[in-house]
Amino acid sequence: MAEDLELAAVLHALGDPVRLELVRRMAAEGECTCSPEGLVVPRSTLSNHWRILREAGLTDTRPLGKARVMTLRRAAVDTRFPGLLAAVLADDRPHVRR
Repeated sequence: MAEDLELAAVLHALGDPVRLELVRRMAAEGECTCSPEGLVVPRSTLSNHWRILREAGLTDTRPLGKARVMTLRRAAVDTRFPGLLAAVLADDRPHVRR
């Protein structure tokens, strides 16, 4: 539910370059696998980034075979914090090495 989103947790989740890149990918592609191509991050670190995004309420996760697919909860975030994601996603400069 949108009411469950807390601004501090959302901003913390969006404040890391790797997590921001994951959010950008989900916003652009609709969903993202748990190990996206071209992202140079150790698997354990990436798992931690996904956990932070999930606990902040920014993502939904669904199984797809042995993998997991994440989607951005954009409608919920936009309802709770109108314009936040649009502002964050408008800065399209690369923040992470690819």
